[in-house]
Amino acid sequence: MAPLLCLDLGNTHTHLGVVGATGVDALAAVTTAALDEVTGNFAARLARLHAAHPALGGVAFCSVVPAATPRLLHVLATALPTLPVFQLTHECELGVPITYPHPAEIGQDRLANAAGARALGDGAAVVVDLGTAVTFDIITSRGGYEGGVIAPGIAVMREYLHARTAQLPLLDGALTVTSAIGKSTVEAMRIGTVVGFAGMIQALLDAVLGELAARGEPPPAVLATGGCAELLLEKLRPPIRLVPDLTLRGLAAAWQLNR
Repeated sequence: MAPLLCLDLGNTHTHLGVVGATGVDALAAVTTAALDEVTGNFAARLARLHAAHPALGGVAFCSVVPAATPRLLHVLATALPTLPVFQLTHECELGVPITYPHPAEIGQDRLANAAGARALGDGAAVVVDLGTAVTFDIITSRGGYEGGVIAPGIAVMREYLHARTAQLPLLDGALTVTSAIGKSTVEAMRIGTVVGFAGMIQALLDAVLGELAARGEPPPAVLATGGCAELLLEKLRPPIRLVPDLTLRGLAAAWQLNR
């Protein structure tokens, strides 16, 4: 397969990279909310990327921000007018069947994660994607894509604490804690959101794995991707495989299946 430019248009950032036979190159991110302001710069950036990768066979993208999708399409038409563009939707082939009752409700990034898990050879998998929202996607050997879980991400937790209280500050992005007992308001908030966040992920993972085991499903691979996935690896119990570029890999796999 020719190298493919893949873009994951998310609530906070749009991630992109060139997916080829040897992996993912030219990984980068831009702020999704700023697409209007940086259209010129972003288009020029994509044109330079194409010049550096002249063998690009096309563009594949997924979007969970419908209002931003036309802006992205405009940039692609401006910067890469000769390349075919593919958007992943629930109507596309993923490599696994969808048994979720309402496929149109599934976020396109979650579809890409399912396709990526399948492309990695994992017949049964739980994908944990830690972005603005935390999503769990469950792919079983019997039911394919069955559904999942949605929970608030760590940044959302911090923003909510600040917005809904009179005296709690807005924390920075630091994710390191050295004690379980805070000696200041900021330290206490950081412990609550980092340690508590990991506990929430573990509780959700335990519930999902327990239900699958009770149904007689084979143990799934657990894959982690997204912003703070690496931080959680040391805090969670089951063997977890970190795949930072899983969504982009899934887009490339879906492109190949649907072309």
